[in-house]
Amino acid sequence: MGHRPRMAAYRRAGKPYQRFDNHSASAGAPGDLRGLFAAMHRYLEHRAVLGSTEVSLEHMQRNMRHFIDWADERGVTHPQQVTRAVLQRYQRWLHYRRKANGQPLSIVTQRTLVGTLRSWFRWLTREGELNANPAADLDMPRKVRHVPRAVLSAGEAEQVLAMPDLGTLLGLRDRAIMEVLYATGIRRQEVTTLICEDLDYERGLLLVRQGKGRKDRMIPISERALAWVQRYVSEARGQLVWNQDVHQLFLSVEGNALSKEMLSSLMAAYVRNSGVPKKGGCHLWRHTMATLMLEAGADIRFIQVMLGHADLSTTQIYTHVALTQLKRVYERTHPAAHRRARGERAGLEAPEGAPESETSPEELLQALQAEAEDDQESA
Repeated sequence: MGHRPRMAAYRRAGKPYQRFDNHSASAGAPGDLRGLFAAMHRYLEHRAVLGSTEVSLEHMQRNMRHFIDWADERGVTHPQQVTRAVLQRYQRWLHYRRKANGQPLSIVTQRTLVGTLRSWFRWLTREGELNANPAADLDMPRKVRHVPRAVLSAGEAEQVLAMPDLGTLLGLRDRAIMEVLYATGIRRQEVTTLICEDLDYERGLLLVRQGKGRKDRMIPISERALAWVQRYVSEARGQLVWNQDVHQLFLSVEGNALSKEMLSSLMAAYVRNSGVPKKGGCHLWRHTMATLMLEAGADIRFIQVMLGHADLSTTQIYTHVALTQLKRVYERTHPAAHRRARGERAGLEAPEGAPESETSPEELLQALQAEAEDDQESA
């Protein structure tokens, strides 16, 4: 009986309870409220109540299940049996593990798996389920800093953009998708959830709803990208959609929203078939947009806002830039604004008095590469 309220609360929080019948009874039986499996679901419920997104919950569950399966094979079935030595042994196992293609797990993946455990056991300790946190002094794998492996030049971007067959519905759709990716640098998940109403053609803006961290953001989009989207909507989307309850902008041949995996495969195929000697999918366009804007002299703070980066250390910078810029534009354009400055242009330069960005161009590109690796590992 005690387990049913948790299941209901978990569903109400936006994440259906998932049963794994193939898991061993020792760690995986939902009725064992002291086991690792039950402890995982208590933590996921806690995070769901705090507002974690469904995608985040799925990633956390996958990471914890990875450890639970490993621990169960070694007779560790309850949180009280997890010691610092057990976690260190798990870290060594991650280091030496090889994927099906013979490659080791990336440092990003190792850090993600271990980081989830640190948060989980910190919560279990705070809740009084453990006397001491076994992950408190656990060392994290060292970050590897490198720039994106593949970035398109402006000419190469045009070469890939010319690949879709514009005489077909799907070719027109794919050209519009690539134009949006190139113009905005939004994530593949954000592309799949776009709806028709998210584009403001008159003001040249794109609304990204519930991006990473459940944050909305409004960003500029090029006139060219908007023109391609308009052409897709008028010539192709109406022939793809059959269920009027489907509001997503970009649809599959069956009339449903595109999945992240399908979108990645499509974009990677166009790059591969274009003759450009580089590899990549949706994140390639994200890298390219950021790099080309940096090279053209764009302020890094505006690029960060475009990308939707929500690193805690730069959140205040975003706020300062956005509010200061809004105030300047408001005073120059609103007829009721006091001390209105006349004859000045409301440009996109960094506002005077704004703090220097704590992120360098190199760090931004490194963050993009880590984001791409994490996205690839979780696909």
